[in-house]
Amino acid sequence: MSSRSRPRDPREQRAQASPARRTALGVLRRVDEGAYADRALTAECARARVDPRERQQAQRLAYGAVQMRRLLDWLIDGVAEKPDRIEPGVRDVLRLGAYEIISSDGTPDFAAVNEAATLARSLPGPRGKGSARAGLVNAVLRRIAADGAARIKAIDPADIALRHSFPDWIARGLVESLGPADAEAVMAAANMAPESAVRWNTLRGSREEIEAELPPWLPDPLIPEAMVLQSPFALEDSAAWAEGRVMAQSRASMIPARALMPQAGERVLDLCAAPGAKATQLAALAGGEAEIVAVELHPARARALRDTADRMGAEMTVVEGDGREVALPGGAVDAVLVDAPCTGTGVLASRPDARWRRREEALAPLVEIQQGLLARALDVVRPGGRVVYSTCSLLRQEDEDVVQASGAEVDDLSGEFPDMPSPHLPGTLRLLPHVHGTDGFFVARLRGR
Repeated sequence: MSSRSRPRDPREQRAQASPARRTALGVLRRVDEGAYADRALTAECARARVDPRERQQAQRLAYGAVQMRRLLDWLIDGVAEKPDRIEPGVRDVLRLGAYEIISSDGTPDFAAVNEAATLARSLPGPRGKGSARAGLVNAVLRRIAADGAARIKAIDPADIALRHSFPDWIARGLVESLGPADAEAVMAAANMAPESAVRWNTLRGSREEIEAELPPWLPDPLIPEAMVLQSPFALEDSAAWAEGRVMAQSRASMIPARALMPQAGERVLDLCAAPGAKATQLAALAGGEAEIVAVELHPARARALRDTADRMGAEMTVVEGDGREVALPGGAVDAVLVDAPCTGTGVLASRPDARWRRREEALAPLVEIQQGLLARALDVVRPGGRVVYSTCSLLRQEDEDVVQASGAEVDDLSGEFPDMPSPHLPGTLRLLPHVHGTDGFFVARLRGR
């Protein structure tokens, strides 16, 4: 009898794992190969044609397993007999199962173990391999279900990087920048679902026109265009998104443009404009009556920025090049936004794989870029004009230190945005996820010399 006609082991013919878990496993495999988690999720959901409920569960499992990878591997390696010999695909199955066990989402431990074992059987490989893989997964996850919570509780209180599954250098930087209590709270928040917020685009009609399309939402007293959604919503599948009436954007991300507050007739420069949320917000805040010049270094992102501006009805000139040196059209600039590239330590909840992509050795070059962009902004803005410097980082080297190094006069934003002051530089803002319920951000407004 040929190997093709030989019957499969009956244990390998059991029902498949749930669509959400199969999709989540596909996301982990793509991330292992270098894909971004959000793009991998979109691709896997499209391939498997999962329904919205399954997509929501797949996202929770995949993002959680990616974010908590360090802690999950620590749990796995602590009970596996030969952890260094675990196949990559099996390790991903173990990460998903271990995450489901420790995440306290209501799934019984036995169900998480059984689903993971079923996933292990489905992995490609030689005939008969599935049962061995399932046996390994079953044994490891049963041990984690039995004593994983106690092991986590026994972690040295000083080892917050392991407990919250962070690289040591990021944990250390957050402690140095925020203090131990806020640093640990930021890390805990980074492992929870971020807020789901959209910005109503005033250039495309009234808010009432889109309310019927969105789930229940809450307003923000400081940001009239902000809408915080109270339930999951497939935004990019909606007519409101396709017609440019809403933009996915956290409330923290809306504050830099509001701090700059462009006026009709002004010439406004965005030195780091893609993907375009803030640039199109600047256009909307000025009622479409400001001249917006948006700079983007990468051609592909510049093309996407033009498409976004067209969809949102925001007129702007997109310039391709390095904001530190690119030639700019026109004359004097009234206001400049520098939303600088950064480590993104304030937005790790929505970018699950980012903590593992960042490298400590890249911090100093990033700071050099940030300083260069801010210096260029101060050079081109008219005397007395406004420059807003912002990042989605919570590291002082990228925030207060960059502003102080510029030597420029700092405007006091505390009256416009109360309860958000940075303790390290008066007048500037620091938003913390566990305090403000949105992304972590730093915002400063400077005056042109």
